[in-house]
Amino acid sequence: MAEVIRMPRMSDTMEEGNIIGWLKNEGDTIESGDTLAEVETDKATMELDSYMDGVLLHIAVKEGPVPIDGVIAVVGEEGEDWKAAIESAGNGNGAAEESKEEEQPAVAEAPSTPEPAAAESSDKRVKASPLAKTMAKDAGIDIADVTGSGDNGRIVKRDVEAYIDAQKSAPAPQPAVPQAQPAVAAPAAPAKEEPKVTPFAYSGGGDNYEDVSVSQMRKVIARRLGESKFSAPHFYLTVEIDMAKTMQLRKRVNTVSPTKISFNDFVIKAAAAALRQHPAINSSWLGDTIRRNHDVNVGVAVAVEEGLLVPVVKYADIKTLSQINSEVKSMAGKAKDRKLHPDDMTGNTFTISNLGMFGIEEFTAIINPPDSCILAVGTIVQKPIVKDGEIAVGNMMKVTLSCDHRVVDGASGAKFLQTFKEILEDPIRLMV
Repeated sequence: MAEVIRMPRMSDTMEEGNIIGWLKNEGDTIESGDTLAEVETDKATMELDSYMDGVLLHIAVKEGPVPIDGVIAVVGEEGEDWKAAIESAGNGNGAAEESKEEEQPAVAEAPSTPEPAAAESSDKRVKASPLAKTMAKDAGIDIADVTGSGDNGRIVKRDVEAYIDAQKSAPAPQPAVPQAQPAVAAPAAPAKEEPKVTPFAYSGGGDNYEDVSVSQMRKVIARRLGESKFSAPHFYLTVEIDMAKTMQLRKRVNTVSPTKISFNDFVIKAAAAALRQHPAINSSWLGDTIRRNHDVNVGVAVAVEEGLLVPVVKYADIKTLSQINSEVKSMAGKAKDRKLHPDDMTGNTFTISNLGMFGIEEFTAIINPPDSCILAVGTIVQKPIVKDGEIAVGNMMKVTLSCDHRVVDGASGAKFLQTFKEILEDPIRLMV
């Protein structure tokens, strides 16, 4: 009997998958391992592979969201009844009902009597926003003369403005050249006419916005970070770090490193070393228990078009700076291409969010569950500092630790930051 293909769970937080497109068509012969479709999850765009051989008899959902275990296709032998397979399997996403509706013949509607004048005028009615109509009226323009650039040729504000500008820049008609006349005294020059200014008119037509559909990733970001912010009692600790010695060491390291080490690599390595010394920070809230994680797995927030992805550098405390750099670069590239595997984004015990490359000096971040802390890292700023009783130029970086007070107390967070600061202000500690 034909078998149904259901939407699989492709990540630990996935509740539904969004089918972007099918790579196989109905009637195609498929083998186990063939890629059937591309599916957008809450974390990445992934390929949906077939786990059976046969013919793709029916595609239940051509594109759009489907809940976990919802029926998306039917595979079997050529000529088999795919409807029976869907009915016997049951379906939670309405695909079977939609399929039935598709198979029913369309019912012919009784021809309606045309209404000559009203229908014709409705078809020829100019499509324009209320704001565009008001602007055209105030400028004395026939709205029908304006070419629309909106949806289905709809005239909007920018079209009227462009039409007015075009009218202003159009060359004025040249007067006829007069015949030669006897020389007479030149008349007095007429008074210079002031240029006319088109009065500004704005009636607040409500057309200056667009609605963007919420992606699967953005839905999960909203749900998980909302739960974190409103369920975990956050508190924040900020410290300023002199990065002079880290900057010096980075120059020396980059003369021998196979990859160019960044300041973020030093931050990850220093945080991992400090976490090893302060296991309370490397913990997770599980409701009835607090999990003290023995592995140090640092999540690194990466900005993508739809939001944030957090690939994880596993065992960061025992990796070298060059290994961390290579891994972060690779996963950041995959994140921007939405090619990260779910395994790349699970297992984090601590998270770092670095906005220093955007010139942000200081900010606070929302804890990334199931972590109990997240470190917000700002840019390095040159500023005057007092050093050994004298004013000097310092290269200072502010970091803010967001803590879940259910797991971490203020003193524990402060001790972690103290160790983190000591490591970056004397980074030779990372080498021993």
